[in-house]
Amino acid sequence: MSEGPQRKLAAIVSADVVGYSRLMGADEAGTHARLKARYQNMVAPSIAKYGGRVVKLMGDGLLAEFQSVVHATEWAVEIQDEFARANEPEPPEHRIDYRVGVNLGDVIIDQDDLYGDGVNLAARLQEAAQAGGVCVSDATYQQVNGKVQASFIDGGEVELKNIAGPVRIWRWVAGAIDTQIGQPRGETKVRLAATKPSIAVLPFENMTNDPEQAFFADGITEDLVTGLSRIRWLFVIARNSTNVYKDRAVDVRQVADELEVRYVLEGSVRKASNRVRITAQLIDAQTSNHLWAERYDRELTDIFDVQDEITERVAGAIEPAILAAEGLRSRERSIDDLGAWELLMQGVTRFWRFTDADAEEAIALLEEAISLHPEYAPAHSMLSFLLLFSGHVGWTALAESRKRAETLATRASALDDQDAWTQVSLGYLHTMKRDTHAALQAFAKALDLNPNFASAYGWRAMAEAHAGMAEEALADFDLAVRLSPKDPQNAVFLGAKALAHFMADQFDTAASIAADSIRQRPGWLSSYRMECTALARAGRLPEAETSLERLLEKQPGLTAAQLRSSLPYPDGATLEKFVGGLVLAGLPEK
Repeated sequence: MSEGPQRKLAAIVSADVVGYSRLMGADEAGTHARLKARYQNMVAPSIAKYGGRVVKLMGDGLLAEFQSVVHATEWAVEIQDEFARANEPEPPEHRIDYRVGVNLGDVIIDQDDLYGDGVNLAARLQEAAQAGGVCVSDATYQQVNGKVQASFIDGGEVELKNIAGPVRIWRWVAGAIDTQIGQPRGETKVRLAATKPSIAVLPFENMTNDPEQAFFADGITEDLVTGLSRIRWLFVIARNSTNVYKDRAVDVRQVADELEVRYVLEGSVRKASNRVRITAQLIDAQTSNHLWAERYDRELTDIFDVQDEITERVAGAIEPAILAAEGLRSRERSIDDLGAWELLMQGVTRFWRFTDADAEEAIALLEEAISLHPEYAPAHSMLSFLLLFSGHVGWTALAESRKRAETLATRASALDDQDAWTQVSLGYLHTMKRDTHAALQAFAKALDLNPNFASAYGWRAMAEAHAGMAEEALADFDLAVRLSPKDPQNAVFLGAKALAHFMADQFDTAASIAADSIRQRPGWLSSYRMECTALARAGRLPEAETSLERLLEKQPGLTAAQLRSSLPYPDGATLEKFVGGLVLAGLPEK
């Protein structure tokens, strides 16, 4: 046998810091010191604990080898949990997030260094991981499944840079742990949050014979979700995702499995004249035990007190000790708000159908709410958001919508700057005005007020993608979808995901994601534009020209000059990268 390079099968880990250039640009000395301390005090000792060795350090990242792929995966999950805890007291601009890729593959040994496709794939898996997450190859997953206390989500087959052919990947979502690995077929599998109890609030049933009163039950559900979401230790699924179970007979354990939660809150509402009856029950889906149940017969003047009481009782049933330490923010609302609240709920229910006709009705309802109750902040913030969205999508004149939206958002902030939707509206407004810094500040405040706010993550991803912050946008997109997996907004947020890949010059991927968004939401014109420009930039001009024809059917008279003046790209280079692709496909300049 002739001598040649030494080879072996190895468990390879590639890790790097998300947004390293941005961190160094903002605070070079401080970032270097914090990263060095993390490596010395956390990373290096934990690698040694799991029997691994650091092959090499690469500025913001590292390559490590482990004797066991199980140990490599256990290390990856553990270090991400440790980083998450270390990041908790840090301000957002100082957070250090890792993304980690793990591969089991053949490598070439050259002294102490490793080379070959096994190493290359680990590096590409790391690039595919979200901030704070882990991405593993299929070969890795087949070895570790059932052997590590971690739940991996099938990421499907993806194209990875400089890797021949599609690769099947598996993702670990930060904070998820599989408690029933290897259970018999047919049993319900409930994935629990390692650091947070998780809950879904099913749509409360409308017990009246009047279908027009359904929005009242929707409003109760919405407010309970909002109240629970303010509890930082609780992982709460957004109402837009649980709304798919409305008017359906559902099995609680099936719902818990689909949404990956442990607790489910369900109930009903009966409204008659000036009285309301609300029933609610909290179920542990893992055991099917009823932890708490109550019935409330009250005057409508007490409705907000009832909502707060249910929120407190639910949280108390899950974790009374932590509840005592956390507390709940009082809404301090009066019966004068009730009329505006009902109009708000009707408007929101219509708007999430995402059609121009429903949006027009929703805007009219919120205008009425503001006219009748000019001091009601949530109506101002939601109407601001609806107007911005309608202008962005092309249902209304953009300049007119933006001007009115800015007035409303400013007024909402003056009335109640602790309303999370107000901050999302401000963030969206600043995005459309191409002020990324102000937008990110507003979204950060929204998430400080409501850490479970899926919409805030999704719209922040949109702002980041337009600013060329691809890694951050993809991480926020993943969080938005995890918090609200069945949300109708997710088709819109796919636009942010597509744009992030477009900014990373992954044009084929961007076009594919945009096409998926179009299938889900045919009225979202932004995805038509993205598909067209991505196809053109990928060199697929015949397809781009066909895509442009579909776009112009939806938006006749569209020109490059209009897009250059209206699209929310904060710098000329990114704007031209996008609009220039449309021009390549044949979009007229004027």
